[in-house]
Amino acid sequence: MSDQIKHESTNGHGSYERQDLRPSGILYFLGGLAVATLLCILGLRALFVVLEHREKASQPLVNPLVTNPPTDTRRVAPGYPQSAFPNPKLEEDERGQLNDIRMNEEKTLYTYGWVDEKAGTVHIPIERAMDLLVQRGLAVRAQAAAGESTAATSGTSKSGTTKKESKAGTGKRGTKK
Repeated sequence: MSDQIKHESTNGHGSYERQDLRPSGILYFLGGLAVATLLCILGLRALFVVLEHREKASQPLVNPLVTNPPTDTRRVAPGYPQSAFPNPKLEEDERGQLNDIRMNEEKTLYTYGWVDEKAGTVHIPIERAMDLLVQRGLAVRAQAAAGESTAATSGTSKSGTTKKESKAGTGKRGTKK
């Protein structure tokens, strides 16, 4: 066993291969690849033709109320629904109708306008409404005032005591002394 590293090749050819790839091998590989690709394309085309024929055979019958039905009901011809279906047509242009609805909603949310002109009710943009809400705060009904107004009609409060008893036993904040 020697620890020496041999830098020369043992067969005497030098340090590189003297033989290149043959062009015929590369051409055979590319030709085989082209033939395989062509076979796959033809096989897929045949599969689609078979499935197309099978789908046409299993199409459901067209509604007898539809006049002038198309031969292939899977593909809708341009202008077909407007000309073939009887009235009432519920949604003729779904995208356009949805766009109109959204535009009306945005107009209501972001502009000033009348809700009821006779009553003097208006709508304001949502940003302005939020600013006013921050400035003024929420309108809160006093809980004690609501409780006492119902107690005044009945003569007793929710706890079962009369008005005179509840006034005598409470301090500034409504807690008992």
